[in-house]
Amino acid sequence: MTTTIMAEKTIVSSGLGHLFMTVFVFNFANFMVVPAITDVSMAALCPGEDECSLAIYLSGAQLAITGMGSLVMMPLIGNLSDNYGRKVMLTLPMLLTTLPLVILAYSRERDFFFAYYALKTLTSMICEGSVLCLAHAYVADNVALSGRATAFGILSGISSCSFVFGNLSTRFLPSTASVFQVAAAVAMVSVVYMRIFLPESSMEAAVITASLKEDTMNECLLEKKCTDNRRPFRTSPSLKDSISLLRSSWTFSQAAIVAFFSSLGELGLYSALLYYLKAEFHFNKDQFADLMIINGIAGIISQMVLMPLLARVIREEKILAIGLIFNCVHIFLYSVAWSSWVIYFAATFQILAVFAGPSLRSIVSKQVGPTEQGKAQGCITGLCSFASIVSPLIFSPLTALFLSDDAPFVFPGFSLVCAAFAVMIAFIQSVMIRAPHVDPESKFDENVLVEP
Repeated sequence: MTTTIMAEKTIVSSGLGHLFMTVFVFNFANFMVVPAITDVSMAALCPGEDECSLAIYLSGAQLAITGMGSLVMMPLIGNLSDNYGRKVMLTLPMLLTTLPLVILAYSRERDFFFAYYALKTLTSMICEGSVLCLAHAYVADNVALSGRATAFGILSGISSCSFVFGNLSTRFLPSTASVFQVAAAVAMVSVVYMRIFLPESSMEAAVITASLKEDTMNECLLEKKCTDNRRPFRTSPSLKDSISLLRSSWTFSQAAIVAFFSSLGELGLYSALLYYLKAEFHFNKDQFADLMIINGIAGIISQMVLMPLLARVIREEKILAIGLIFNCVHIFLYSVAWSSWVIYFAATFQILAVFAGPSLRSIVSKQVGPTEQGKAQGCITGLCSFASIVSPLIFSPLTALFLSDDAPFVFPGFSLVCAAFAVMIAFIQSVMIRAPHVDPESKFDENVLVEP
């Protein structure tokens, strides 16, 4: 018995290790292009200029279209991963994400940029957020309740590591062309690595354990297990299913509200920040990379060191509130920056701001059973995608207006103040969350809740 338990722990540890490596390599490829894409867009659309409303509006339109696709696809992908496995569902988005990078690796001319823009928009409707969603579900499958906040923090820390190394690589690569060439190659490597080394999630045991509790499902499960070794089939989620999931727990509903408004603010920040810095402080690829490296290092320290320590003594709801209030301050400082050093100083607040994401995912994972982890994470990711539809409708016009000569008053960072306000709404909601205590003794019996 002891040998079996040790073997299972080894498999789980190995699986998480390969998952973390997959996430690192995949994100490394995608983060490499972030500092360079603003310069590529500006050069293709408004050559020789530091302010380009067309680039801002196109970025906003891409974000909105991506959000509409993700709003439909994320719950579907999450639910399908509950049926067919996390590894199978990871393959498609990782492959599709590689294709737009190949176009810009070949050429950054205007026609190729528009081809990239169209393909990136289409693939992002399926891929945006799906790897992160499935990674969170994979972790939830393989980590006991008491360790999930730490595990989600480590997963986010891995993403921060890839963010730092990706931007560091961009900083020292000799040309924009080489950035996209290396990124495309690394993205292909991430797919090959995942297919070869990542084992399927141990969710099979969770599904069997949960299903055996239901007498009506017992014979069906055993028959399917013996004949074709597949998990019990569940239909694809409808809008009614997602609404039912949101209404199943008041804590889940509160977490969903926090997810929406925090994503709304963060997307407002990301859609405006680079254009704001380009127009006001004349940042280029290298300075964007420097800023992102600072953000990433702060995230690594936070999620690999601070969060595992805090998770032992502070509940996730408190950690979530701390992350959100510091995120609000972090965005506000960007909006009122009067010198470039203020921008870099504001970036250091990421050391506490990044607490929000892993804490929220941990809270969500504890509100559903082991057979619904993919559906729950997909639902939250879908809400974040809905925020990405709303965000460009608000922030793209504001950014373009206040960076132009036609602004009603001089405040280039006004759209960032609005983004900070959205995060403040999320913070206010977060302090109202009173999640029930969960029995930490069982990895699979996750519906054993004790009211505080």
